[in-house]
Amino acid sequence: MDSDERKPRGEELFLDLDGRGRIRVVEFKGPKGAPTLVLLHGLGATGRLNWFAAFPELARRYHVVAVDHRGHGQGIRTRWFRLKDCADDVIAVADQLGIDRFIAVGYSMGGPIAKLCWNRHPTRVRGLVLCATSRYFTPQQFPILTRAILPGAVVGARLAPKLVLGQIIASMVKTVPAQEGKDFVRREMSGSDPAALAQATRAVLRFSSRNWVSNITVPTAVVITTRDEIVPTRRQYALAAAIPGAKSFEVHGDHFACAARNSNFVPQLAAACEHVDAVAKRRHAPAA
Repeated sequence: MDSDERKPRGEELFLDLDGRGRIRVVEFKGPKGAPTLVLLHGLGATGRLNWFAAFPELARRYHVVAVDHRGHGQGIRTRWFRLKDCADDVIAVADQLGIDRFIAVGYSMGGPIAKLCWNRHPTRVRGLVLCATSRYFTPQQFPILTRAILPGAVVGARLAPKLVLGQIIASMVKTVPAQEGKDFVRREMSGSDPAALAQATRAVLRFSSRNWVSNITVPTAVVITTRDEIVPTRRQYALAAAIPGAKSFEVHGDHFACAARNSNFVPQLAAACEHVDAVAKRRHAPAA
């Protein structure tokens, strides 16, 4: 049998969420009765782009659901992007798929969304795996600059969306070596809304969980990209230190380690998910 035939096959679903909009979900059923991972991608990516390398490994052990966030890929169309809306979208997806509780796995921007899932819907989240992310993303003084610049970027993206999106995609495929990979990026990004991406950038730069991250009570793992220049590694370690009982897993790569061929991201991600799942099961095991 060809190795590709042994890979788990994901089903692409388009869900109409009441009062919210239409969203694309990639679902791998996994073994019968397997715990659920909900994968939350980073800024400017899609569910498939962020997690394609990890799907085969995770789907062998878990029920895996990957969403496209608002304005990204085939995510919900929106005029205003807010991270808390993305978190509520995740819960609406879980409701429609009949998922009671899940482990939220967030990469970069997906980290704040995962934490907001717990913060806003604590009974639905049984654990967190936070990858290449932080409690906050800018120094205190930097949001002043973003307030001045990013509204103009949003307006420009609305006036010339195809031009701006074309520039974004061209920048993304520049470092992708194979034509097949370039085509994959173009297909995934073709549905993105550049105005929403600009708003998402502003939302991420404004985000901070420093006042409440130490209140997280569910089992948590932090996957740290040790050569990251976009989300400084020291901030990733600080996130792990701030969450009671969080365990760190180190990845020897930069911010794009999730898609790198020679990265140890996938085995470390799998180990982090296994750790969180095991701790969650122990906590809810019936007393002897």
